[in-house]
Amino acid sequence: MQSKDKFPSNHDEAGVKKLAINGGKPARMEPLPPHFPGAMAMDQDEIERVAQVIQGHSPFRYYGPNVQGFVSMFEDAMSARLQTPYALGVTSCTAALITALKALGVGYGDKVIVPAITFIATAGAVIACQAVPVFVDVDDSLNINVDDLERVYDEEVKAIIAVHLIGHPCEMDRLMQFSRQYGIPVIEDVAQSCGVQYRGKPGGTIGDIGVFSFQMNKLLTAGEGGAIVTRSPALFERAVRYHDQGQFREQSRYGFGDRDEEIDAFCGQNYRMSELTGAVLLEQWRKLDGILASMKSNYRTIRHALEAALPDVQFRSDVDKDGDIGYSLGIIVPSAVQAQRVNHALEAENIRTFLLYGGKAVYRFPQIFWQRTAEARHNPFHYPFKQPVRYSENMCPRAEDLVNRTLFLPVSAMLQARDLEEIITGIVKVFQGIGRT
Repeated sequence: MQSKDKFPSNHDEAGVKKLAINGGKPARMEPLPPHFPGAMAMDQDEIERVAQVIQGHSPFRYYGPNVQGFVSMFEDAMSARLQTPYALGVTSCTAALITALKALGVGYGDKVIVPAITFIATAGAVIACQAVPVFVDVDDSLNINVDDLERVYDEEVKAIIAVHLIGHPCEMDRLMQFSRQYGIPVIEDVAQSCGVQYRGKPGGTIGDIGVFSFQMNKLLTAGEGGAIVTRSPALFERAVRYHDQGQFREQSRYGFGDRDEEIDAFCGQNYRMSELTGAVLLEQWRKLDGILASMKSNYRTIRHALEAALPDVQFRSDVDKDGDIGYSLGIIVPSAVQAQRVNHALEAENIRTFLLYGGKAVYRFPQIFWQRTAEARHNPFHYPFKQPVRYSENMCPRAEDLVNRTLFLPVSAMLQARDLEEIITGIVKVFQGIGRT
């Protein structure tokens, strides 16, 4: 029998490296780089663009003493890359979702299908439009499960929001087939997945209208900001009007000709993007390819190494591996308890992972679950639907199961070869040793 003395002090008796939570040496001696891809890519380019806006004394996009036109340039750059005729900058992705829903005419008395795993703003935007979200379950990609759509569909459903969750594309072909079968428009929520593709088509351009986010956590950022893209001139005009108090100021830019405001104007909101935001996003947009290339390369390096070293570990499934942007690696562990243990052990190794939305399906957040709003009688939930909308625990069982036991590893575009090696070593170490803790 071998003596303990034959093993280094950083190993246990089986020769497995001792976990940091058990007093072993961490896989990394310092935290990983911040996972704010766009923000970490900011440099002199953004500074100079913002300075031009300030020097021109014209931060408003439509008029001023020396408007630089950066919002328009950013919109044109989006249109060119995504090959859509129309793009509109707005103040946030929440604003983009609300504007998109209003462009589709969604309002009081309507239902909108929303995936059970998404950021709360997806459902919140529906409620802000005085419509009610109905929740569809997810599949092993944690994206919308097309096979569950029939369960939640009825004649009061007026739209579907398909969320490309954390870099992974949805199964858009089958989703669009369902959409066409029932005549229900699709909003693609690309907030977390700028640059994602599905079978060679850019995310946000496959459905009827797409929405993007440029908030701090996102692939590109101006701190806040959002955008809408569509191929439909009718939807675009309604979106422009809704985001600008019912006005359509740049009709000639898009070849719309003169509109009769007595007939065409309607009440809207103020979701206009500022020139300061547009200036930052114009430069951020030019960095998209570089960020994507680094992130995808890092993601594939980590995943391939882990697949080889840990053949029994389950990863979040992909419907299109080439279209995935590699923003975050999803690792599915056997149970919620195991997820917490692995997460804690990896944290001690200076490798950050997290449970998405605290391990909650979106309808489990109290304001949604208990149908509480700022409106009288908590409208829109009191609308007398033919089929009443009620939420219950475990109504989307696959979502509730997976969100509790899927750990996400952020994949920074800033990772260097040594970082990748330490991440891989640390994850392998934890998964091989966690049963001993």
